[in-house]
Amino acid sequence: MALYPDPNQAPGGSHMPNTQVDLAIVGSGGAAFAAAIHATKLGKSVVMIERASLGGTCVNTGCVPSKALIAAAEAQHVALDAGRFPGITASPVPVDMPALVGGKQALVESMRAEKYADVAASYGWPIVQGDATFAGTGDAPTLEVARADGTTETVEAEHFLLATGSRPWIPSIPGLAGPDDPSGVEYLTSTTAMALDEVPESLLVLGGGYVALEQAQLFARLGSKVTMLVRSRLASREEPEASKALIGVFADEGIRVVRRATVDAVRRDEATGEVVATATVSGGIQEFRASRLMVALGRRPVTDGLNLEAVDVKTGDLGEIVVDDRLASSNPRIWAAGDVTGHREFVYVAASHGTMVVDNAFADADREVDYRHLPRVTFTSPALGSVGMTEAEVLAAGIECDCRVLPLDYVPRALVNRDTRGFIKVVADAATGQILGLTAVAKDAGELAAAGVYILEAQMTVDQVAHQWAPYLTMAEGIKIACQSFTTDISQLSCCAS
Repeated sequence: MALYPDPNQAPGGSHMPNTQVDLAIVGSGGAAFAAAIHATKLGKSVVMIERASLGGTCVNTGCVPSKALIAAAEAQHVALDAGRFPGITASPVPVDMPALVGGKQALVESMRAEKYADVAASYGWPIVQGDATFAGTGDAPTLEVARADGTTETVEAEHFLLATGSRPWIPSIPGLAGPDDPSGVEYLTSTTAMALDEVPESLLVLGGGYVALEQAQLFARLGSKVTMLVRSRLASREEPEASKALIGVFADEGIRVVRRATVDAVRRDEATGEVVATATVSGGIQEFRASRLMVALGRRPVTDGLNLEAVDVKTGDLGEIVVDDRLASSNPRIWAAGDVTGHREFVYVAASHGTMVVDNAFADADREVDYRHLPRVTFTSPALGSVGMTEAEVLAAGIECDCRVLPLDYVPRALVNRDTRGFIKVVADAATGQILGLTAVAKDAGELAAAGVYILEAQMTVDQVAHQWAPYLTMAEGIKIACQSFTTDISQLSCCAS
């Protein structure tokens, strides 16, 4: 692999010598790093190109900063909610938002250095700061990289990996700031909200998916009066019981959820400074007001500027790179991984994609993506965790379904926590008893989903789980109790009966 020369040796705007590598990666997030690490271990030469912040969405604007703030907001909430335990009281204290955001940013910068920059340096692959654009032909693709120092160079590679991620999607709502109306109403996204230095007095959230749920509860717990406008139901891709449970949780915390709501237009009230959203709600027109507006209606793949047409790479209706089950694009030398594929937007999916691409590109492994046992977690509190098929998916597949929904009132850990809001649902094949799906709204629901991965992978039946060991006073014990409920009246069990 050609080494990058000192930028001072090339005058500004000049073209630097070509770089030739085995794998050229565009992007520097979870998929990119997983691929680079795996390829380097296989003895392949790698170059990584990033036009923005090293580390991609997860460490900079997604998982790490959002979960850091969510954890802080939960600490505040738990302290204020301590009255559920007899003898414990707490008084509200205003949130120091600048200090909170400063702590979050320090964590982000530390992880970016230790888990990204230092890791790349340890393995020895170069990271180029610049914009990458495909050139050449489909048979002989190359990357033209406009570096941040003003120089350009051509990157030649045996294989290319596009791991450019996704960004928040903003619909065309009349009155909303955008290219066609720069003077319109400004809005927050999950990205810009992470940089706020004050808590909005009130917040209007558009959306009911995982980003909207996490952000709504985060800001409500920090002190905002939050209203959510949701097209259908909360967490619409998950079990309907999850939506019902979360609506109850949010109502307890003062979050208003308005369902079957479609925003028609937004404007700024010049007299009050408030954002005013006009929405169709169940066929009628209503207005909603707040000091700030957040748009959390999903994300879209980032493929702009790559010039994919020049190298015969097909994209879908939402801009995603169309890939087969091996993650190969329509050009056999160009692969894609992570959010840019339009697949499920989890960093662990992206990381798995990255290693899979390397195995398929360099070892002819013929590995294929398999999401049958993919765990899904929304970090509300209580959290929403799930794995496998929902009841509706089982029925749609033509399988006779046998399901049980266990209220947390029957889970000893929830009773001890003095918080029985939520449930554990087990979906099974009625003919065989094999467990096909698990969903929970509970504290540590993500851990329940992780346990569910192993249960589904082992093709365990309801009866097998019902007779397995389960440590008392753990939330995971609830999975066993839910399975016992298929054949037993659990209201007649003692608190620790096995």
